[in-house]
Amino acid sequence: MKIFFYGSSLLSSYWNGAATYYRGLLRELAALGHEITFYEPDAFDRQQHRDMEPPDWARVVVYDATEDALRRVVAEAAQADVVVKASGVGVFDDALITGLVAAARPDAIRIFWDVDAPATLAEIQPQPGHPLRRALPALDYVLTYGGGPPVVAAYEALGARRCQPVYNALDPTTHHPVPPDPRFAADLGFLGNRLPDREARVEEFFLRAAAARPLQRFLLGGSGWEQKSRPANVALLGHVYTRDHNAFNVTPRAVLNIARDSMAATGYSPATRVFEACGAGACLITDAWTGLGQFLEEGQEVLVARDGRDVAEHLAALTPERARAIGEAARQRVLRDHTYALRAVEVDRLLRAHRAMAPALDAAR
Repeated sequence: MKIFFYGSSLLSSYWNGAATYYRGLLRELAALGHEITFYEPDAFDRQQHRDMEPPDWARVVVYDATEDALRRVVAEAAQADVVVKASGVGVFDDALITGLVAAARPDAIRIFWDVDAPATLAEIQPQPGHPLRRALPALDYVLTYGGGPPVVAAYEALGARRCQPVYNALDPTTHHPVPPDPRFAADLGFLGNRLPDREARVEEFFLRAAAARPLQRFLLGGSGWEQKSRPANVALLGHVYTRDHNAFNVTPRAVLNIARDSMAATGYSPATRVFEACGAGACLITDAWTGLGQFLEEGQEVLVARDGRDVAEHLAALTPERARAIGEAARQRVLRDHTYALRAVEVDRLLRAHRAMAPALDAAR
């Protein structure tokens, strides 16, 4: 099928945490025979911070963030068998969902793909007239990269016909073990941009732990942290390009995952970072959230912390041998159960089943 996907960016992970998800999942869908076209706006300096060139498995259309360019790329949706509008494009989000629903052929599958369901739901639930909320009954599917039963129930209550999670996962061709890199030598590393609904949790789980372990070295990667007060044993890295993620993950004794407030509250929302780190064989420490056991086994494949004190205690007890054992167990688990190849099969089955049932579905509309 021809899949036209309108998202934030495939080519750049700069202020774009969904890049790994898009790349892994769409590449595997292409391997299953689908033709992928990805539309991304030239916005937020992402094209100046590309960490990937256009791949051979997708056609990438970079369009100007202007109304004329928007009308042109929306009109092209009429050529697609599957039209996908992702959340968080960042420019013209409302016009895109309205325009794409109207432009898609009557027999096309219309999908809203939410890569930040808690934030999207918080925005649209109090607004009956929100363009996305008005579009829900016309969509065939809402797919999400996290959220589980609470998100499914919330979307269906708002009028979505079908909502299904397609969780983050591992692309073993891009995230895998590599030799350690002295640049990233540390006892604990954390990689994440400075965002309002994450900052307090970074203070608790990372900076508080660093203050409690002054003789250990901590690395803070990601954009926006330059003006943040921090203990002397925390080194700043700035933006870490995806080409360095494997080395960042394997070199410290452990790496930390910290969910944003909304993701932690919703649960069932493993970040891309979870699978990137596990795929590289890192010993992962994560904050606690509902549904974690669906993805990794606590104590064997991941260490779980309820606060910064727990993180500090994990670091105090963590030997290099145990760290390697946890990292290897996690790597084997995600290779078995949580790859984008497996996720793509889920999506492929959904699309093919829908196509097979299309006459009956059209008659019911």
